Amino acid sequence: MTKGTTSSSGGKKTHIACRRCGKHAFHVQKRRCAACGFGETTKIRHYNWTKNK
Repeated sequence: MTKGTTSSSGGKKTHIACRRCGKHAFHVQKRRCAACGFGETTKIRHYNWTKNK
């Protein structure tokens, strides 16, 4: 017997490479890219506060 709960959910991927932007930000379960918005919108996701000044 072991004390406490054993870790059983160790190797699941939440994000994979996006088909549109190529970044490792596509959420597998949500089917949406956190970087470019692929899967949710046809427009590229961007905000003015992310631009370098």
